[in-house]
Amino acid sequence: MADITHPPMEQLQDLEYCIDSNPPWAETFLLAFQNYILMLGTSVMIPSLLVPLMGGNDGDKIRVIQTLLFVSGINTLLQALFGTRLPTVIGGSFAYVIPIIYIIGDSSLQRISDPHERFIHTMRAIQGALIVSSSLQIILGYSQLWGIFSRFFSPLGMAPVIGLVGLGLFERGFPAVGNCVEIGIPMLLLVVGLSQFLKHIRPFRDIPIFERFPVLICVTFIWAYSHVLTAAGAYRHTPLRTQLNCRTDRANLISSAPWFKFPYPLQWGAPTFNAGHTIAMMAAVLVSLIESTGAYKAASRLAIATPPPAYVLSRGIGWQGIGILLDGLFGTGTGSTVSVENVGLLGLTRVGSRRVVQISAGFMIFFSILGKFGALFASIPFPIFAALYCVLFGLVASVGLSFLQFTNMNSMRNLFITGLSLFLGISVPQFFNEFMSSSHHGPVHTHAGWFNGFLNTIFSSSATVGLIVAVLLDNTLEVEKSKKDRGMPWWVKFRTFRGDNRNEEFYTLPFNLNRFFPPT
Repeated sequence: MADITHPPMEQLQDLEYCIDSNPPWAETFLLAFQNYILMLGTSVMIPSLLVPLMGGNDGDKIRVIQTLLFVSGINTLLQALFGTRLPTVIGGSFAYVIPIIYIIGDSSLQRISDPHERFIHTMRAIQGALIVSSSLQIILGYSQLWGIFSRFFSPLGMAPVIGLVGLGLFERGFPAVGNCVEIGIPMLLLVVGLSQFLKHIRPFRDIPIFERFPVLICVTFIWAYSHVLTAAGAYRHTPLRTQLNCRTDRANLISSAPWFKFPYPLQWGAPTFNAGHTIAMMAAVLVSLIESTGAYKAASRLAIATPPPAYVLSRGIGWQGIGILLDGLFGTGTGSTVSVENVGLLGLTRVGSRRVVQISAGFMIFFSILGKFGALFASIPFPIFAALYCVLFGLVASVGLSFLQFTNMNSMRNLFITGLSLFLGISVPQFFNEFMSSSHHGPVHTHAGWFNGFLNTIFSSSATVGLIVAVLLDNTLEVEKSKKDRGMPWWVKFRTFRGDNRNEEFYTLPFNLNRFFPPT
């Protein structure tokens, strides 16, 4: 025991910049642009999947992508200024895909023969569902109910949840890399090589450029390489699936994008409201709330901050609800959540600066308005992003598992809870997703479509299943005699804003707003 030199540590020690320290301005702008490039993968993939199903054309698709980026920039800025104040990027969420597909399949919408007309009416229906269902997060956040519920969270209960926030996204990792191995695998090897093996090489002004900017460097080289393959005709006679994943000119984004387009509220027309659509969408809102909670706790650790107190967590969830409301008003085609890949980037670059994320929000807004320039970056083949996800999602998962250091992992109770929640958190959603892929509807398939959409969405989320299992077992199995084993003595001081004097440094609102909104 005397040789142990790595006791449990509340904060990581080997990061360069924490939440309230900032790199030099030139470095800050490059890091911010790197965050923008990274979040393009999800921002392009979700509209590319949903808009054709809605009846939209390439012009509609690029307009939805621009709107999603624009609103993501606004939501990121609001969250960094007034929400949790953590360096998190807010972007589109895959949690909303299942209820949106349920809305798309509504018989009243499918009867519309004109594709563009069907796209407009479907978008309005999605907007109405998002606007109403956003009230769930707004109420849970600003009423402090989510903060009160977080009293049931312990390091043991949250470690699998945060771990599954990363591990649950495995289908967007190597399976997507395998869609174009000649691009994806070189990208994966290059990212690992530059960020880990060459990170100490500093050719310019003693700046660790390989560690600080691996995304920019690797994306630039592999994107150019994929363009050479496309121009050389390497994919001329390949299957359509290969061309869509490998070619740099198949997305038709640049040709369809306008030079200048300013997204505005209700640009698709007046939203329509349907009770069934709203109930199904509320499941996705609940899932995004749970996934964001795990992502916030991971981001706080990677930004060298204390775990967000209950009050700050509720405040962030409230502002995220407002973000979903903005998604509905502008018509982004999906709801929003914390971008897990950008949380992982904090650890990869060892920079947790809040200012970097705030400036990246400016890039999102700027390039969403200048359509041609934004579409140029959005044409990066998705396997390039998938290779990055293999590293970044894994990093977030490991941050979640690091919370186990505050628990007693020699306890069979703790081993049982951790193992079962991790296994079911991966296994149950895999069953639901495979069922959805093979039969085009989830395992829950009753005559009530809203009920199907609700349960299929809930149990398709790894983090949600993990939270249900871990938190339920952790608060029902031998609770009283297991407080120390669960890590509660370490966690309890971070529950309240005044519980740790560092909280004021990390989470106080700007512009002296705490005078008007004092922490409770």
